[in-house]
Amino acid sequence: MVPRLHDHQSMNASHPAEFGFKRALVPLDGSMVAEAILPPFLQIAHPLGMEVALIRVVVPSVKPAAIEETAVALGNTAPPVERMLEEAEGYLRAVAATPLFEGLQVLTTVRSGEAPQEIIASARELKADVIAMTTHGRTGLKRLLFGSVAEAVLRMADVPVFMLRAAHLEAAMRVA
Repeated sequence: MVPRLHDHQSMNASHPAEFGFKRALVPLDGSMVAEAILPPFLQIAHPLGMEVALIRVVVPSVKPAAIEETAVALGNTAPPVERMLEEAEGYLRAVAATPLFEGLQVLTTVRSGEAPQEIIASARELKADVIAMTTHGRTGLKRLLFGSVAEAVLRMADVPVFMLRAAHLEAAMRVA
């Protein structure tokens, strides 16, 4: 997918090259837990005048033919993956348009495939200096069964990963 530019950058923002961090990649999965990275990370990005690239990875799933036939019968003729990609693009556009990004240049990109690999590939292609994301903080059997996208990204990344654990964010949200 071609990244889309949403320019909210003001003319008097400081030049990010002065600080070494020019572009951040922020993976979002549509959940509040993933979006919880935005306020704390953008507190860092704003003073640095960083460009923020939002990415959503659509993980195609194989659906039984009966579900496909039902969707077509109900008038939904677009293939499921295509619908998911369109929904992901709309979601990222909506996030990029929020006041949180005022004064920053924002790119959005949607990819299809396995989340860790697509996040890393996107970071390389976009020449991101940092990846900012949350982790769901699964441990034990849940981690073994579901895996950890954040852990895989942390292991494979060529750049620093700014990571917040969801458990801490959820506790802070309950207190607020």
